[in-house]
Amino acid sequence: MLKRQSIVEYGKPLAATEAPLPVPQGGEVLVRVGHCGVCHSDIHLQDGHFDLGSGRELDVTGGRALPFTLGHEIEGVVAAAGPDAAVEVGTTCVVYPWIGCGACPSCAAGEEQLCDRPRAIGITVDGGYASHVLVPDAKYLIPYGDADPELVGTYMCSGLTAYAAIRKLESRAGRAPVLIVGLGGVGMMGLQFARALTGAAPYVADIDQGKRATALALGAAAAFDPADKDARKAFLKATGGVFGAVDFAGTGASLDFATGALRKGGKAVVVGLIGGTFQMPVAMFPLRAIAIEGSYVGSLAEAHEMMALVRDGKVAPIPVEARSLDAANSALDDLRAGEIVGRVVLAP
Repeated sequence: MLKRQSIVEYGKPLAATEAPLPVPQGGEVLVRVGHCGVCHSDIHLQDGHFDLGSGRELDVTGGRALPFTLGHEIEGVVAAAGPDAAVEVGTTCVVYPWIGCGACPSCAAGEEQLCDRPRAIGITVDGGYASHVLVPDAKYLIPYGDADPELVGTYMCSGLTAYAAIRKLESRAGRAPVLIVGLGGVGMMGLQFARALTGAAPYVADIDQGKRATALALGAAAAFDPADKDARKAFLKATGGVFGAVDFAGTGASLDFATGALRKGGKAVVVGLIGGTFQMPVAMFPLRAIAIEGSYVGSLAEAHEMMALVRDGKVAPIPVEARSLDAANSALDDLRAGEIVGRVVLAP
């Protein structure tokens, strides 16, 4: 039997559910889950909405039959494969979850993560808060070599999100260190990928003193508290500003700090999904020649590039804590309360 922790009602705790174990057909692969990361977006899916600010919400309850199983940061081993699957049983791997329809212009361009008809594992089809997960094709399985199996699954979301966002700043990163705003699990990954891709220690900002201290211990150049009313002035005085910033929190306040830290010609990349609204006078865009760009996870090609860095030991690990599958609700609650440093993974 397939054992899961699933949404049975939006806005309510997950519940233990069971279903018949899938039998892979054609090119499908059944992966026995070793570890599955707990991501902040899982909280929004559990709630059934994203906060758009000003009392508005984006409803995300449609398109899923309940019970529905979360979990898109998956590491495991191939337990069974369909007759057309190009993979051997027993292969250890991470699962690229951002799967598209395969036929639209985005998918044709290799950007399945931007597909308007996604089949994303743990987002639109059942995911890895389970003993097993069904993957539609072996091409979505990526080897991880000697990397830590507790951590590697998280690279498929928090790592890939951080990697793709930092890459969007590569044309500017050579001018000055980048700024990382928000030091949750994704932001901590961003710190490490900024070091690996730009060759310079980034600046960081977070309202939590403990997370700032952890970031400094992991190699940040300097840390700032954006909640301090004088933080922007202190940052500009200490650094002169940056040409690139990534907002891993995604609130009005975090994006305000990120854009306020930019030099002329700088760019802020928005990754976080906590929610809220942001305002800036339109004239400031041309007067400061700044750009704001959204970034949503990353492509399968970027996932392979990123995992090559991980396998080669070029990305320092972030803190990770393994919990049992039946601790899924407490993990989500702790993440919601901001009490997680690094990443929690569930180990079925």
